[in-house]
Amino acid sequence: MNLIFMGPPGAGKGTQARQIAEKYGIPQLSTGDMLRAAVKAGTEIGKKAKAAMESGGLVTDDIVVGIIADRIAEPDCKKGFILDGFPRTVAQAKALDSMLKERALKIDHVIDITCDTEALVSRITGRSTCAKCGEGYHKEHKKPAKEGVCDKCGGALTTRADDNEETVRNRLTVYDQQTAPVIGHYRHAGAFKTVDGMQEMNTVFKTLCSIIG
Repeated sequence: MNLIFMGPPGAGKGTQARQIAEKYGIPQLSTGDMLRAAVKAGTEIGKKAKAAMESGGLVTDDIVVGIIADRIAEPDCKKGFILDGFPRTVAQAKALDSMLKERALKIDHVIDITCDTEALVSRITGRSTCAKCGEGYHKEHKKPAKEGVCDKCGGALTTRADDNEETVRNRLTVYDQQTAPVIGHYRHAGAFKTVDGMQEMNTVFKTLCSIIG
């Protein structure tokens, strides 16, 4: 089962992808993680990516798709995979389609987890993380017993510098502009589904499972 999970920042895409990956025994693939692993391993495509990054240039779509091609050829992807946050543009989607077709593979489901913009702003601007153990908190939904202190380990809670309202709204606007055409691409291909991310997390998970089968 080959899946693509889409969704704006804060919609819960990563959390749901991790749970689906665990349930179905397929890996969750993040392009950032794959890129770093390829560079570290010194693969042929990893060397190209490293050269691009060291020169200050962008890692091109063909390099990213090449890294995905190498990764999905590994044994743990035999039953399928989840692409988390890729493709971001129609050009990337078309490059991915071509690569998969060459390998007699296809994307079974593209699932977009949607969420109300104001809810996303509230979710993101209200979150904090323990600098010591990584436990997550929220000023409305998951408050620590003592303000600024982690319940689990006593570490200090920190907030990301870019989790301010202006930056978050800009990120959401950019996301909408970039991904709207990608949604159109997959909707035309008949592989696209939408899931309401405003529902309770377990309900979202159950809905995803019913789509995947």
